[in-house]
Amino acid sequence: MNNTNNNNENQPVNATAKETHVEIKYCTQCHWLLRAAWLAQEILTTFGSDIGRLSLVPGTGGIFEVRLNNQLIFSRKEMQRFPESKELKQLIRDQIDPERSLGHSDR
Repeated sequence: MNNTNNNNENQPVNATAKETHVEIKYCTQCHWLLRAAWLAQEILTTFGSDIGRLSLVPGTGGIFEVRLNNQLIFSRKEMQRFPESKELKQLIRDQIDPERSLGHSDR
């Protein structure tokens, strides 16, 4: 999958762990909190202290977007599907630590 941010596609995000911020914006009308929370847990379990902050942001209108340091890395509207956990981990890793192995998530 390609990064949905065409301006900075495949450009590593220059940020220290304390500055690294993941934001998952989800639709409350669609009851997508559980999906957002599960993905947040997957990201935090994988990256631990390499993520300085992870936010769940309620929204409306069918939104489900993931941003890394304010850059859109996944949009349900653009992709017409939800992200896979493995896919999000790879997108985040490629931006914050491209040399990092994700073990079974790289297969």
